[in-house]
Amino acid sequence: VQLQASGGGLVQPGGSLRLSCAASGSIFSSRAMAWYRQAPGKRRELVAGITRGGSTAYADSVKGRFSISRDNAKNMVYLQMNSLKSEDTAVYYCNTNVATSQDYWGQGTLVTVSS
Repeated sequence: VQLQASGGGLVQPGGSLRLSCAASGSIFSSRAMAWYRQAPGKRRELVAGITRGGSTAYADSVKGRFSISRDNAKNMVYLQMNSLKSEDTAVYYCNTNVATSQDYWGQGTLVTVSS
């Protein structure tokens, strides 16, 4: 099982980052995938999801700023984040769109938005 998120870092408000996630085929192959995030002291929340066919959905808090995509041939999921705000600071994870706390989550990647 592999869920390796990368691409996080420190960025100023208004800046951009692109997150990548390498998923094992057993997780990725026929499933809708999603990006989640967990801010300090808060519950993990779903940020964006994408079906295998490319249909997308977003949390209201990121709609118009974030864009999720996937490369089925490479088992990769991406999250382009623009116009970042301080409230976007969190550890970001990828997983299937129906993952629960009982599932494997990997390490995640930390995004810090600060001046």
